[in-house]
Amino acid sequence: MAVVLATSEPATLLSNERLRQALAVRDWLVGEAREISDPNVIIEGLCLKLRDAGVPVDRATSAIELRHAERAANARIWEFGSPAREHVYAHDRGSDASGQRPLAEAHRLNEWIFSWLPDMADETYDVVGPLKAAGYTHHIAVPVVLPNGMHNGFTFATRSPRGFSGEDIALLRSIFPTLAALQEVLALQRVMREVMRMYVGNEPHLRILSGDVRRGEVLRIRAAILFADMRDFTGLTSHLSEEAATALVNEYYDCIVPPIDERGGEVLKFMGDGILAIFRAGEDGDIEACMRAFAAAHAGLLRVARHNDNGHRATGFEVGIALHFGNAAYGNVGSGARLDYTVIGRDVNLASRIADLCGKLDQRLLLSNSFQDRLSEHELRNLGAFALKGVDQMQTVFAPVGF
Repeated sequence: MAVVLATSEPATLLSNERLRQALAVRDWLVGEAREISDPNVIIEGLCLKLRDAGVPVDRATSAIELRHAERAANARIWEFGSPAREHVYAHDRGSDASGQRPLAEAHRLNEWIFSWLPDMADETYDVVGPLKAAGYTHHIAVPVVLPNGMHNGFTFATRSPRGFSGEDIALLRSIFPTLAALQEVLALQRVMREVMRMYVGNEPHLRILSGDVRRGEVLRIRAAILFADMRDFTGLTSHLSEEAATALVNEYYDCIVPPIDERGGEVLKFMGDGILAIFRAGEDGDIEACMRAFAAAHAGLLRVARHNDNGHRATGFEVGIALHFGNAAYGNVGSGARLDYTVIGRDVNLASRIADLCGKLDQRLLLSNSFQDRLSEHELRNLGAFALKGVDQMQTVFAPVGF
């Protein structure tokens, strides 16, 4: 059975030498470890230093909750003789901080859980059998709860026949507040990066974290602009519940967004049923940006067709996509302390107006004149010039042949 070490149990005192070793590990955690960018390297370095200090750790994990659209948690797993590796848990798969695991029990009791594996039935926890089969004898699970409610933690295991001694455990206890603080810093940094990336996109989140947070700070860019719009969104969702309407929009996003990401585009806005994305042009890179945007639009529309053909006719939808190439101001707009990171400018408005034409012309993909100029290798049909709301001059638009 699992043995719980109560906080009231007398602690083993460290000898002067073990105390010196513990202080050396703590100094490393607040010094060199904070300069290491790879958490896998940190947990491996920690364990090797613990071994140098006489703690016979042969396996360790660091588990953290995430704030991610697709991932619930991750664990860094280190075993002596091998580099640490990361394991990611999806939202429906649980984590080391959930399920029938020692770390879950540690969180439930808010205690360190000590498991002497040879005396335990395999069904006690789902890790007991595999650890025993791998030759481990003693396992420790330590909970970490962050101020924001995230349930994280660490585990340590050894193959030593005697297990972890009282002094080994005392040394772990002495370094643990410092270790937990470092995990908190790293976990919150990751959460901040991933949450910002989810909501504002990859490059905007990097610019914001680097200090680009003042209103009016903009970067002038040249880019292929993609504007996608679901046709008759209001009519399609008028009879649906809010949950069903949300599911429909997410199916639409799942068709259009991955091809953009896969081809180096940046989705900047979800506007109800509208998607705004850019493919930035580098120096002398106009044609490449347009090729990537065209391929993304084509792949997205193929996904829509497959979605509608694969038993989804009851929730089928059609999409119109406009592609334009031009200039834009890329940066912060807003008022007071509430800002948004986006692209604005005449060419962004023009892409939106061309997308409006898709339904009127019964076309799934329309290209502006400036975009088709950079796509000469593709056969296109000239559909004529049209007056667009808010645009001074008539705009000639094109559609791919046979699309």
